[in-house]
Amino acid sequence: MLQDIRPIQPLSHLSGSSEKLHTRLCRMVGQAVADFSMIEEGDRVMVCLSGGKDSYAMLDVLLSIQSRAPVSYELIAVNLDQKQPGFPEHVLPDYLTRLGVPFHIEERDTYSVVKRLIPEGETTCSLCSRLRRGILYGLAERLGATKIALGHHRNDMMETLLLNLLFNGTLKSMPPKLRSDDGQHVVIRPLAYVKEAELARYAELRNFPIIPCDLCGTQENLKRKDVKALLQEWDTRYPGSGDSLFAALSKVIPSHLLDRELFDFQTFRHPES
Repeated sequence: MLQDIRPIQPLSHLSGSSEKLHTRLCRMVGQAVADFSMIEEGDRVMVCLSGGKDSYAMLDVLLSIQSRAPVSYELIAVNLDQKQPGFPEHVLPDYLTRLGVPFHIEERDTYSVVKRLIPEGETTCSLCSRLRRGILYGLAERLGATKIALGHHRNDMMETLLLNLLFNGTLKSMPPKLRSDDGQHVVIRPLAYVKEAELARYAELRNFPIIPCDLCGTQENLKRKDVKALLQEWDTRYPGSGDSLFAALSKVIPSHLLDRELFDFQTFRHPES
């Protein structure tokens, strides 16, 4: 059931390093939103909260920039309670009520489905992700949301790029804005320009009530963890390499790749031909 709490209140006063980091995050999120036209006039943005540092920070910043944004939009926080054993059901409702944000908690036992279908020892992320995505799309339609905001950040995008390169044979990452396959939903990633380390520091300063993911967060055999470690090691050995990799996502030169659908190699001739 949708719960409309009291009107959204401004964030409590921040000071020192917390205020400085908050200002930086607001600037980067605002830039990403503007660069990719993520939020438009009259949008109803469904902010997906997992209980992790990234989604808490995303909601925090979107609330901060809402009052001074050049367009008017609504925010509704949504959490998918997947019925993981020991999940603290009260944490997010209590937090969002105190914050004064309209919210909805959707209860679906995807945990049992994943545990039943995925053999012990194998990674659960793929199936879990598909189940969550379908539920969130349906929920967005029910709630009248025009945009679905996910908490993926800059590091997620770089890790996904390498995962696809190394294991899927595709040159793609997580786009900051995309339309669902059925064309009915628009997904946005307002944290596209934000580094994970900054989000971790901000969560610590803001003392968010973090809820760990017992379904996939404790898996040690994830390729993504290996890729994350690889990127960290590379950036330590060659400072700035991470910045260069991220910049490459927006500087694609089709003629220097091998995709014949992106560049017309067949009709390419010498100028004198």
